[in-house]
Amino acid sequence: METVWLNGRFLPAAEAAVPVLDRGFIFGDGVYEVIPVFGNHILRLAEHLLRLRQSLAAIYMESPHTDAEWRGIIEGLLERNPGGRDRSIYLHVTRGVAPREHVSRAPLTPTVFAMCNPIPERVHDTGLSVVTHADIRWQRCDIKAISLLPGILLREHAQRVDGSVETILLRDGYLTEGAASNVFVVRKGEVRTPPKCNFILPGVTRDLVIELLRGANIPCLEAEVREPELFAADEIWLTSSTMGIAPVTRLDGKPVGAGRPGPVWRAADCVYQEFKQRLGAMPVAQPAPARASG
Repeated sequence: METVWLNGRFLPAAEAAVPVLDRGFIFGDGVYEVIPVFGNHILRLAEHLLRLRQSLAAIYMESPHTDAEWRGIIEGLLERNPGGRDRSIYLHVTRGVAPREHVSRAPLTPTVFAMCNPIPERVHDTGLSVVTHADIRWQRCDIKAISLLPGILLREHAQRVDGSVETILLRDGYLTEGAASNVFVVRKGEVRTPPKCNFILPGVTRDLVIELLRGANIPCLEAEVREPELFAADEIWLTSSTMGIAPVTRLDGKPVGAGRPGPVWRAADCVYQEFKQRLGAMPVAQPAPARASG
């Protein structure tokens, strides 16, 4: 049975429960983080925990754990949920339990939940089909908030249109990101991705891909992408912690470029897979202790 972490304890997932007045349940008042693990090596933990702290600070909360304590929780989950080479860790922090009022009137004890899931193997030989839509989300998409209804609706829209797997978002004539991914476009061998702002989640995998591309001498710019440039792209990619780098081969029902994964994506994915192999081959450090019962 899957083991999770809840408020200081490792316990079976079936036994984990939170009060109905938890503000995460009532209001979606909380943030989360997803961290990939390759071969028992946590990918860029410091960067993920920094993003978690930034999301918490943006909603007027402090991190309930130090980085060392978070590492202990994560390594405890990996130890208790063996199996599978690639996994992801989900961290979830809400403001806590309180009467249903918009502004909490007293200091609250945060609810902290974490779980471990396998990352499904993804085969990108044929590429992905996506659709476009106006970016209907709020103006603080840089906060990794647990209130994900707009993203859910956008993903559902993609599925209902033609069975697509993702929706690429446009705001005022410019590309922002996917409903649950960052977006890269390729034109004449040059890779571009929109710069970070409040309309874009600062993706850790996005930043890693930019770093790897530049290290491999593949031209990559953080620059605005206009809507016509998106539709004229030779290649389009999606990136996320669980997806890696995924090629898009159909956009709004029409082929992207030649309608198959492009040569620049193949070069980028090769560099990314080599990075994962190097990471997975590294010796695993001794786990940090997690203060927990159960």
